Amino acid sequence: MERVVIDTNVFVAAGFNPRSAAARILDRVRDGRFQLVWNRPTRDETEMILRRIPRLDWNQFAELFRPEAEYSGLVDPDAFAAVPDRDDRKFAALSAATNAPLVTNDNDLLAHRDTIGIAVLTPREFLGEFRKGG
Repeated sequence: MERVVIDTNVFVAAGFNPRSAAARILDRVRDGRFQLVWNRPTRDETEMILRRIPRLDWNQFAELFRPEAEYSGLVDPDAFAAVPDRDDRKFAALSAATNAPLVTNDNDLLAHRDTIGIAVLTPREFLGEFRKGG
């Protein structure tokens, strides 16, 4: 099973467009083909943002944060100081700690993907890599 760290903006995109690549990834998490790797800070941010957006429903996504996929080890967000938004660093740090790709639509993370030492992919790119077996 492919493990993946998923940025909050992917949940937002899926919530607004159920036919998007973001939604297809979350559907595959739901049916067990992908495993969402998470920790308390990434889950808390995702829940906070989804609860703030009236058209979205946190309860639609809460089940994807399965206890067996929670990572409770050390992460080092400060190692990703090249990423301008401090809130994005927690996702990069989790990706690095778990060696799971980070899926995001965030321009700051995507702009630094060649320099921060982790696999950072858009939802469409991630699905393409999975289809190729990469």
